[in-house]
Amino acid sequence: MKNKKENSIRVSIIIPCYNEEQGLLKTLKDIYKNLEFIDHFEIIAINDGSTDGTRKILVNSKASYDSLEIIENEKNLGYGASLKKGIRKARGEIIVITDADATYPASDIKKLIKHLDNCDMAVGARLGNSVNIPWVRRPAKWILLKYAKWMSKADIKDLNSGLRAFRKEDSLRFFHLFPDGFSFTSTITLAMHINGFNVKYIPINYHKRLGNSSIRPIHDTLAFFSLVLRTTMYFRPFQVFGSLSC
Repeated sequence: MKNKKENSIRVSIIIPCYNEEQGLLKTLKDIYKNLEFIDHFEIIAINDGSTDGTRKILVNSKASYDSLEIIENEKNLGYGASLKKGIRKARGEIIVITDADATYPASDIKKLIKHLDNCDMAVGARLGNSVNIPWVRRPAKWILLKYAKWMSKADIKDLNSGLRAFRKEDSLRFFHLFPDGFSFTSTITLAMHINGFNVKYIPINYHKRLGNSSIRPIHDTLAFFSLVLRTTMYFRPFQVFGSLSC
């Protein structure tokens, strides 16, 4: 199946890829299958210094999908760094980010895009009937979410979901804050809430990951806590210092 390149791109779907040979092809196929309703879209896949067959899958897929753009990082730069490269290159006014491990249902992308008619960012919240988050990670995620809600004074449903849609121009306002690591999603969530943007959470399922995760549970969880503090301090310093004084 081929998609004609259009002069006017409305939606840019950005997929960071680091050693995702097991889930990447399924992810691409599912996205193209579910995006037939969009006339003007592009997919930007960032190969973040993968050492497996990720690059080969992307190159071979390019022959089938001419709306697929590939960015090559010579070495692993990080999840956030790859997303930032993709956002800079994106031609669409709407940005959708998702993962390459087949965890997020591609069928929900169209829901998020439609919800942007009534909000500034639509987040696929992992609150559906089938959510495959390892039990060992759930306590830390729960505590982190409670902490983020308390610090930001916002009703956050999913702090770091990797499936979300937002407008490129809105993300560029906070570009200088976005980190190179996994906390990109947490940062944009906090920045949008704290600055009064309308963030809507749409419940989705979350499938079992295909392939191995590159997340370091203890290190990255501690980094998320630090990130919440830094981001809130950037926008609301008096609130943070007041809380610390108490």
